[in-house]
Amino acid sequence: MELTSIPEKSSSNKVFVCDDTAPEFTIKENKIEQNGGFYYIGKNERIVEHLTKTFTTGSTFDSLASAKSALMHCFSHDDFNIPAVIFFDSAQEIIPIKGFRQFLANNLLSSPIPFILNGSGLSEQKLNYYRKNKLSDDIVWLDDFDEKNITAKVLFLKKVKSRSNQLKDNSRTNYSTVVQDILKRIFDIIMSAIIMILLTPVFLLIALAVKAESGDPVFYISKRAGKGYKIFNFYKFRTMFTGADEKIGDLAHLNLYNTDLEKKGPVFIKINNDPRVTRVGSFLRKTSLDELPQLVNVLRGDMSFVGNRPLPLYEAETMTTNEWASRFMAPAGITGLWQIKKRGREDMSAEERIELDIAYASNSNFAYDLWIMAKTPSALFQKINS
Repeated sequence: MELTSIPEKSSSNKVFVCDDTAPEFTIKENKIEQNGGFYYIGKNERIVEHLTKTFTTGSTFDSLASAKSALMHCFSHDDFNIPAVIFFDSAQEIIPIKGFRQFLANNLLSSPIPFILNGSGLSEQKLNYYRKNKLSDDIVWLDDFDEKNITAKVLFLKKVKSRSNQLKDNSRTNYSTVVQDILKRIFDIIMSAIIMILLTPVFLLIALAVKAESGDPVFYISKRAGKGYKIFNFYKFRTMFTGADEKIGDLAHLNLYNTDLEKKGPVFIKINNDPRVTRVGSFLRKTSLDELPQLVNVLRGDMSFVGNRPLPLYEAETMTTNEWASRFMAPAGITGLWQIKKRGREDMSAEERIELDIAYASNSNFAYDLWIMAKTPSALFQKINS
């Protein structure tokens, strides 16, 4: 097949348009130091032009089928010039998207490729549908992303997926790792089920107290990023007044992490004597009873008892770099290493917290988890009303 070159903005940026047949595919070095450039599945020429500012080469496709053909063509050649990333627009059908993502996961060469949805123009309902059904590795708004942000996002997701695949490969050949994972999951299922049954009266009393003070909803549900940057619904008892999330920008100056908003890096938010917290919520936070609904997350497999805390998306998005990617290799957990080491201390920096997360991800095992859980009770009663 003959390749058709889109008019170039500069001599270093070339994009090739392919139809539904297997293309001849020409690749050169690109700006993010990954072979293969980008694939874009869609028809938005403005997005294509935007991507050429970041990548030296790439290919655009009208359909998932043609992109799949291009990948299969690359797999059959010795140079293996597969793309560094695949972007797609929401105009694609849901079933083909699921099939294409499964195709990527099933092939050793394509499994590390980030598969990213361009969320520009999508409603919140549609975005939640894509998140819930795990139709992409991440969602970005390409209209708003500059070259640096795109580069950081692609490299981060690529590293996360590569490490996840490596852990899976190791688990297939490492009997000890398999046993550790099985023990951890069995422990999580049995303990979460038992605790939820035993604490049913406590759940009911807390729900009544929350509702009596500030009405519905009783539970606070938010999107969190866990292991491998998996996004899931995270459950807590509501401890703040309704609409508290909308006021976070007004309280940034009270952040205990003293994050410089102009500085690029991890961003966490922790506020002493947060005015958004209700009286019941203050008690629940001091006793960590607000965390009890996360037992549902543990039972579902979204989280474990021990791991790195799942992050709100606005925090997780500040950590999509090679430097911090390792912390997403560990399971999300109710408690973890940084909680027992630093919890309640006002002098903890964001960097210290992530270093502890990375340390846990590098050394986690079932015995280590049991040690952390044994240390957790002494850390439950916090000095800081957060």
